[in-house]
Amino acid sequence: MVRSEFISLLEKPGDGGGKEMAEKRGKTGRTEKGARRGGVEVGRETAGCRGGEEGRRSCKGRGLPPHPRPGKEPTPRPALGPFAPELLRKRYLRRDLSGNVAETAEEMFSRVARTVARAEGRFGGDAAAMAARFRDVMAGGLFLPNSPTLMNAGLALGQLSACFVLPVEDSMDGIFGALKEMAKIHQSGGGTGFSFSRLRPKGDPVRATGGVASGPVSFMEVFDAATEVIKQGGRRRGANMAVLRADHPDILEFVRAKERAGRLQNFNLSVGINDDQMRRARSGKEIDLINPRTGQVAETIEAAGLLQEIASHAWRRGDPGVLFLDRINDAHPLPGTIEATNPCGEQPLLPYESCNLGSVNLSRFAGGGEVDWDGLEGTARLAIRFLDDVLEVNRFPLRRIREETLRRRKIGLGVMGFAEMLIELGISYASKEAVGMAEETMKFIDDAARDESRLLGEERGSFPLLEESSLDWDAMRNATVTTIAPTGSISLIAGTSPGIEPLFGLSYSRDLLGEEMVATNPLFERMAKDRGLGDGLIRTVAARGTLDGAEGVPDDLKELFVTAMEVAPAQHVKIQAAFQRFTDNGVSKTVNLPPEATVEEVLNIFAQAYDLGCKGITVYRYGSRDQLLHLGEGGRSRSRAEADTDPHGLGCRICD
Repeated sequence: MVRSEFISLLEKPGDGGGKEMAEKRGKTGRTEKGARRGGVEVGRETAGCRGGEEGRRSCKGRGLPPHPRPGKEPTPRPALGPFAPELLRKRYLRRDLSGNVAETAEEMFSRVARTVARAEGRFGGDAAAMAARFRDVMAGGLFLPNSPTLMNAGLALGQLSACFVLPVEDSMDGIFGALKEMAKIHQSGGGTGFSFSRLRPKGDPVRATGGVASGPVSFMEVFDAATEVIKQGGRRRGANMAVLRADHPDILEFVRAKERAGRLQNFNLSVGINDDQMRRARSGKEIDLINPRTGQVAETIEAAGLLQEIASHAWRRGDPGVLFLDRINDAHPLPGTIEATNPCGEQPLLPYESCNLGSVNLSRFAGGGEVDWDGLEGTARLAIRFLDDVLEVNRFPLRRIREETLRRRKIGLGVMGFAEMLIELGISYASKEAVGMAEETMKFIDDAARDESRLLGEERGSFPLLEESSLDWDAMRNATVTTIAPTGSISLIAGTSPGIEPLFGLSYSRDLLGEEMVATNPLFERMAKDRGLGDGLIRTVAARGTLDGAEGVPDDLKELFVTAMEVAPAQHVKIQAAFQRFTDNGVSKTVNLPPEATVEEVLNIFAQAYDLGCKGITVYRYGSRDQLLHLGEGGRSRSRAEADTDPHGLGCRICD
């Protein structure tokens, strides 16, 4: 590809980056300042008439209730997903001293609920009554917290957070101090993110020894080796995110770090890019690579060439992804500069911050072409209360992390089951209507979550740094309230599609902790039988994984059950951007590409993600590395060497 052709791929489309929303008058009767999300001003308004396609959903015109109301959540269904029993047995359920499973799934949910609800007693609430509500909402698959909460609540470890970011300073004490802190976090069940951008580049002089520095990538290998031998909470290996700024002198070595299979397998990689560097890539200009030790220019390279190199390696190996650092920091409501995220990229954090995540199962609130907005609202509010309670009872792995976390009290409520929700509503994931539904649903959840945090702030007190923040509220319990996590494991427990991803396949084989398991989507089986399509079609789909090429299938069913690699890349990005507009933190979403996808398509994805207001973007080309999921019943045939570490489109083993 010639240089001019490459630059044309990055030219900004004429419709710009997102939509402007006017400031609205909030429930309290005052005008509230919209939170800046991805460069878009988002106003606050009361729930009730939410817009959307006229006539498709009724509008009851109600405002947000002051507290989660007893009985508003739908009646829990006890059945969990088909993979849940094995997954829970191997990873989540409490074991006795002999290593034998010592509780049932129902007992696990009760253990978690009782532990978290203890916080209610600190504020004069009824801990027992709230524990029952927490138990029911989890056992019914309506809401689940991140994996460390399910694993550790009520046990000796007691560490309930999934996401952490640690600083790495340019000294031996700084580097190996961070390594020690990482080990403690991984041992407690959490995952860690790092920016290695402060480390001096390879070949830079080291005055103390008279030698030269080995550079960030060499130290990443040390962190990777340590991760390999530390099981999280004694149950699983850790996971990390490594971020390097695009203007670091070792950026090309970083981008190429995973060329060799098996290298840095406990790391996801992301290049931190700012607005000026994106503009320079589009205009064919150069960028300076700055030595972080001296602040001097070490080298100058073509910005477009760097982005092409990133795209080429993302196409080849699924890494690195891209983080838009200016957008992340512009949207952040608190002082300080964010340089890194958690392992899956959805949770940008300041140094020594942690965050507790949880997800509402959207598929349980849709049926018969309608959304149960009342049930969704009640569950979202209860989930916010649950996540704030987790902060109260959590045993943090480091005192510094406890201090920084409680100053801001960040939580992140997200969703899973979006693809199955769309199917229940008769909406194709590949349609324009799906983008509208993404916006409407996430705005509704975010409004309810933010209002519940406001009420908790009035009841319990606001987070200590509220006055220093850009949030314009008289009371607010949590600095952030929403995050879209990948939910790879908890969506298996709940028996629904992960996060906001489309269906991977209608039938697929999955590596589940070393064992291959096969499943066919139950929604497809049900609808195929309702249409009288017979067992023959189901057997055909079981063999190939999709409806592509299947005969005798109505077009509307093919559109409804579109799978991840059949969705256009641009639609993947539009869905991610729609959720990001109404999400405080970040959005975990992978653009899944078929094997024949090109590097040019990856470049277009980067450009579109930037233009539409995403905070970052990840791509994965099917088959480009070992993976957890394979289409059809016999699709899995490759090595398992990396299977437990590959999160692309499937969910992260930490952030779920």
